[in-house]
Parts: sequence; C-alpha cells; structure tokens
Amino acid sequence: MKTNLSKERYSQAGPISPVVLVTSVDAKGKPNIITLGMYMPISHDPQQVVIGVSPRRYSHDLIMEQREFVVNSPGIGIAEKMHVCGIKSGRDVDKFKEAGLTATPAQKVRPPLIEECYGHLECEVVNMVTCGDHTLFVGEVVAASIDADCLKEGKLSLSASRPIAQKNWNYHTLSDL
Repeated sequence: MKTNLSKERYSQAGPISPVVLVTSVDAKGKPNIITLGMYMPISHDPQQVVIGVSPRRYSHDLIMEQREFVVNSPGIGIAEKMHVCGIKSGRDVDKFKEAGLTATPAQKVRPPLIEECYGHLECEVVNMVTCGDHTLFVGEVVAASIDADCLKEGKLSLSASRPIAQKNWNYHTLSDL
C-alpha cells in the first residue's frame, strides 16, 4: 500500500543525500564552513559539481562574491563536528574553532580544505542558477585530493572513508556495503 504525501512532505519520498562540508572565504580570506545535503556531480568533461545554498545563508554571499568553494567529504567519525557547522552561523562564530576542525591551504583556490575530511574538490564557480528558494552553484573542479588510505586500487573505499548520508538530520554511513 502506498501513502500519498502532502506537499510539505514530498522530500520524504526521495533518496538519502550525501553530506558535504563546503568551505568558502570572505574578501579578507576569513574562512567559513557550511554543511550541505544538496551536492551532486554534474559533468565529467569538464569535471563539475553543483551545490545548493539558500540565499539566507552566510556562505551563499561568500560564494557569490568570491566565486570559489571547496567540497570537503566528511566521514561518519566527524558527524558531530559536521552537525555543529550546520546549526551555527558563520556570521556569529568561527566554525573551525567552534567545531574543532583544522583548516589547511588548498592547492588552487582561496577557501581552505578541512583536514579531518577524507576528500576535497577545489572549485571555481562557472554558473549560478536560482531554483526556488536555493541557488545552485556550478563549480568546475580545478584540483582534488584524498587521503591515500581511502583509496583501494585507485578507487574510493567506502569501508575506509565511511562517507555520510542523511535524511531528516539522521546521519548514516554506507561503509557496510
């Protein structure tokens, strides 16, 4: 038996989402972190990804102004720190300090990498599209790095990286697959 959902509950019929930590910087280089469930690879050639950010979020303004961001892939071991970055505002607090995360320099963009994350996609904004109450930022990947111990025969090992997926702020890992 199927249950019909009301409009405000439509998202419940969709799949779980990957969770990423996106870093950005202000004009002076001060970094910020936002936790996002709206992330997706969008092109292989050139390598591009898309993130969805609400215009109400501080990170939205930073990405819009600086045209760069880093997608950091967290493992389930830092889920609590990741959650802190999703419930606090960078307008009010230094999220690196608040969550106990470490900023490390990126190779080609100004926003830093998050050391505690296993993977990093450094992106330059190549397109922006308003979709309802979010802006989709299309980023071309200009550099990427990953913890070596998360690779097995050149491919991401789910059991080593323990990526996070979520639905309704319930965080899970797919590493048991």
